[in-house]
Amino acid sequence: MNTLQVDLGVRSYPIYIGQTLLGQTTLVAPHIKGRQVLIVSNETVAPLYLEKTQAAFSNFQMASVILPDGEKYKNLEVLNQIFDTLLNQRFNRQCTLVALGGGVVGDMTGFAAASYQRGVPFIQIPTTLLAQVDSSVGGKTGVNHRLGKNMIGAFHQPNCVVIDIDTLCTLDDRQLSAGLAEVIKYGLINDMEFFEWLENHAEELLARDSGALNFAIARSCQNKAIIVAEDERESGRRALLNLGHTFGHAIETGFKYGQYLHGEAIAIGMCLAAKFSARLGWINDIDVNRIIALIEKMALPTRLPNDLTVEQILELMQVDKKVLAGKIRLVLLQSIGKAVVTEQYDPQLLKQTLMDN
Repeated sequence: MNTLQVDLGVRSYPIYIGQTLLGQTTLVAPHIKGRQVLIVSNETVAPLYLEKTQAAFSNFQMASVILPDGEKYKNLEVLNQIFDTLLNQRFNRQCTLVALGGGVVGDMTGFAAASYQRGVPFIQIPTTLLAQVDSSVGGKTGVNHRLGKNMIGAFHQPNCVVIDIDTLCTLDDRQLSAGLAEVIKYGLINDMEFFEWLENHAEELLARDSGALNFAIARSCQNKAIIVAEDERESGRRALLNLGHTFGHAIETGFKYGQYLHGEAIAIGMCLAAKFSARLGWINDIDVNRIIALIEKMALPTRLPNDLTVEQILELMQVDKKVLAGKIRLVLLQSIGKAVVTEQYDPQLLKQTLMDN
C-alpha cells in the first residue's frame, strides 16, 4: 500500500492507494470519532462493493443510502435523500459519512457532510479512476444547478481517502478513459515528466495494468495534494487544476449533464485550451498535436460537438466560478508542463478558436 498525505495542518489526511483495501477495518476505524456511519453509494456501485465495504464498519451503528447513478442526479432534490436517511436514523453530530462511488457520489456525500448539523466528518472511497485521481482529493463538494455545474457547494476535507485499484476491474472502458483525461491534466499543468510517461504507457493504462495504474494514480494524487496544500480554497494556484474545465463544464451544462461524461468534456476542453494557447503564440502546433494525440490515444473526444453553437458555448462559459468582473478566466498553457490562469486575452481570438474547432 502506498500512503500519501494532504498537508493542511489540523485538517491533514492520508490517501491510501493499493489493492484489496475495501473492508479493512484497521484502515478506516482510526478516522471515525463517533459510533454512527452512513455509507452513500449508487445503484451501479452498491451491488458490487457495498457489502464488502460494510464489513469495515461492522462495529458501528451503520446505515446506507443508494442514490440513482449519473451526473443528471447531482442536484439538491436527490441530495435530500441523504438528509432524509440521516434524520430518520437519528444520526448525531458525531456521525461519519462514507462516499462509496464515483465523483458524483463523492461530491454529494461531501456536501451533505459539510451541511448536516453544520458539518460532520466523511471518508472518501472512490471507485472510478476519475474520482480516485481528482474529485476525492481536495475537499471540493457540491451539486449542479440546471444553469451551471458545481455552482452550489462547499469546501469540506475528508478524514481520509481509500483508493482500492481493484475497483477499476469493474469499470467500463468509457469511464476508464474519462478518468485518464484528469490524469493527463496533471502532466499538462505541472509535470512534463509525467506527461512523457503517459505517452509511453497509454496502452498499459488502457489494459488496466495494475502497476501502471498504481503509478499514475499515486503521481496524480501527489500532484494534486501539493497544490491543495498550497491553496486549499482556490484563491490562487489551485485554479490551475481547472485546465479545460471552463470549456468542459459549458459542454456538460449545454447537454444537461447527459451526453458527455465529465472526463470526456474536459478532454475536449483541454484541446481547446491548447489550441487557444497556440493562437496566442504561447505554444506551437507541434505541442498542440502532441496533446491531441495523447488524448486520442486514451480513446477520448477532442472536438466540440456540432450540437452547440459558439454563442451558446460562450454564454455557458460566463456561468463559471472563475469569471471575474465579467471576464472569463481561463487556464492556458505556456508549455507542456506549465499552465497559467489569465483573463488577459482578446475575446475575439477565443471566439475564433471555438469557430475553427
